[in-house]
Amino acid sequence: MTNLLICIKRVPEISGEILLSDDQHSVDARHVGYTLSAHDECAIELGVGLANDTGGHVRVLSVGTDEAAEQLRHAVALGADSATLIHADPQAFGPADVAAAIAAEVRAADMSFDLILVGNDAADTGDFQVGVRLAYQLGRPVLTGINTAEIRDNTVLARGAGPQGIDVFEVPLPAVIAVHEGGVEPRYPSIRGRMKAKRLKVDQKDAQLQPTGSGRVRLRLPAPKPSTVQILGEGPEAAPALVDLLAKNGVLKQ
Repeated sequence: MTNLLICIKRVPEISGEILLSDDQHSVDARHVGYTLSAHDECAIELGVGLANDTGGHVRVLSVGTDEAAEQLRHAVALGADSATLIHADPQAFGPADVAAAIAAEVRAADMSFDLILVGNDAADTGDFQVGVRLAYQLGRPVLTGINTAEIRDNTVLARGAGPQGIDVFEVPLPAVIAVHEGGVEPRYPSIRGRMKAKRLKVDQKDAQLQPTGSGRVRLRLPAPKPSTVQILGEGPEAAPALVDLLAKNGVLKQ
């Protein structure tokens, strides 16, 4: 039986145009909704699958505002068994603070967690730090950029894309893994799962630490990619120019 803790974060929906706050420290989410990052969704799918394979328990945890309960319930609808919300100001808590809050909860939890999964990085800040910092505080081995994993006795066998192909790692449990999207396909919540999530009582606590902050100077948006339009012509007369363009781009063989 493998008990898992999956740490998720409520992030702005950034599939459209991204705006920054006035101080350029965070994403301006006034005109968009909130969701989970693809990394977190894959962490949920991977964790639920591992728990089902071993008869274990899955708890999801988020450090944030009351609204993060929405994302926790979504994770329960996908197969998690319980949920914990640690109240904190996301703007005041940097990655070291988040890791410390999670570590404190792991030490005080009513069960031991054999495996802790986190998203590889946050979709809104891209810090890439929480998983490593959390493992360091708990004294556990950590893997990052992992796509798939399986439990073998008291070890976890994990795979992730490396510069030369697929890297394979084997580490003892308990451990921490930062999950990268692409290895598993997140499921859709079932009606039964939605009903379970609606009835679930989210365990809510206050973070018992004074945050040090992220130390972030600013976020920066990349310059928009330039685009050009080429008029090939009008009507049937444009056909030869279209054929030449397709051939030039390798779509057609000359």
